[in-house]
Amino acid sequence: MAENHPTRSRGLALAVLCAASLMVVLDSSIVAVALPAIQADLGFTSAGLSWVFTAYLVAFGGLLLLSGRLGDLLGRRRVFLGGLGLFTVASLIAGLATDAGVLVAARFAQGVGGALASAVVLGMIVMMYPEPRARAKAIGVYSFTQAAGASIGLIAGGALTQALSWHWTFSVNLPIGVAALLLAVRVVEADRGTGLRDGLDVLGAVLVTAAVMLGVYGISASSWGALVAAVGLLAAFAVWQAKARTPLLPLRLFKIRAVAGANVVMVLMVAGMLGFQFVTALYLQQVLGLDALETGVAFLPVPLVIAVASLGFADKLAARFGPRAVLLTGLGLVIAGLLLLTRVGVDGAYFVDVLPPLLLMGLGAGAAIPALMGLAMADVPAADTGVASGLINTTQQAGAAVGTAVLAAVAASRTKSLSALDHREALAAGFRLAYGVSAGFLIAAVALGGVVLARRPPAVSTLQSRELTF
Repeated sequence: MAENHPTRSRGLALAVLCAASLMVVLDSSIVAVALPAIQADLGFTSAGLSWVFTAYLVAFGGLLLLSGRLGDLLGRRRVFLGGLGLFTVASLIAGLATDAGVLVAARFAQGVGGALASAVVLGMIVMMYPEPRARAKAIGVYSFTQAAGASIGLIAGGALTQALSWHWTFSVNLPIGVAALLLAVRVVEADRGTGLRDGLDVLGAVLVTAAVMLGVYGISASSWGALVAAVGLLAAFAVWQAKARTPLLPLRLFKIRAVAGANVVMVLMVAGMLGFQFVTALYLQQVLGLDALETGVAFLPVPLVIAVASLGFADKLAARFGPRAVLLTGLGLVIAGLLLLTRVGVDGAYFVDVLPPLLLMGLGAGAAIPALMGLAMADVPAADTGVASGLINTTQQAGAAVGTAVLAAVAASRTKSLSALDHREALAAGFRLAYGVSAGFLIAAVALGGVVLARRPPAVSTLQSRELTF
């Protein structure tokens, strides 16, 4: 978009993109607390119930990279609108579902629409805000939706399920989706993709989509066969990208140090931070005895503190000290919070043992995530912003899947090994170990980021240092 795009229209376009992105993100967690009600109503088996969650993740994670590339080729606005429309229709079907198979199919369709809509959002924001200071602030707004979405989803899911019914965890998307579509048509400026003249890398799309889908499924279902197949397909994809005439994921992107480093750091960071949410929800319910709604409310301070950091001062800190320094400092705060959580026990109290670490982690995440998003997109050529946006979203999903699977396995194994103890004592011991592993993921992210991500002094011009209005 042009640099002289009117401030009000540009700010409204940013709000629409972030609102749609938030809706897609929280849909991955809003259903979590509604699963028991869904099982009782639709007669899911225990194994079948997991597909209400997994079907969405498989489609969403598997199609992000392809969706980002389609945005570069066909136009990001066109792909965004198509994905948002599909997501909204699928939400209607899910909300009306009276059959288990229909609900799972609708969840898969939601994942497809969510991938199309969200994969291109970061690329669109980068093109809307070419000025570094304005871009940093816009990415801070976007990062808030990404970082806080899961916590908001837990709160909304608990409230809707208890006050109304599980159907509303899907139906609530309808007014948001329709409003976002109508506004996006008016305020999001159309862009022209590079076109399909040279063709789409169909083989690459099939290989990477199948690889990511198998990987997400393998992690969710603990299937080693699926994981081995996923690794083999990823290797074949990498070989093909090196020789393809129009590659789906141009390998030249990985020659950009910030892109390569930021994506690996993203996997490690999200593995620790999203896995921690899963473990903490279990600790609050199984050890401290909170119900679903109380557990959702217990997470409320996290999005609030993330909002203060990412919307309030993250961009100013990045302009003053550079995004690398802000990233590493923010991750340090998250590590401190996780280490405090390794002390929780059966006699723990939320306000003493859980809330202070949550506040530290929210503050750290609110500073670190915008800095990392900015580093991942800073040096990307304009023609590749869609696929770069899809890539950072894909690595984010990979980190979430890996972290949740690893921490769940670690906690369960530790608890099982202490079966002679009181059950709550054994559970607490498992959760403490999981928090330690979470901290390990973040420590690895700090070490890698400190070495790979370049120390870059902030470039502050007259335009960049001016306070910009959104």
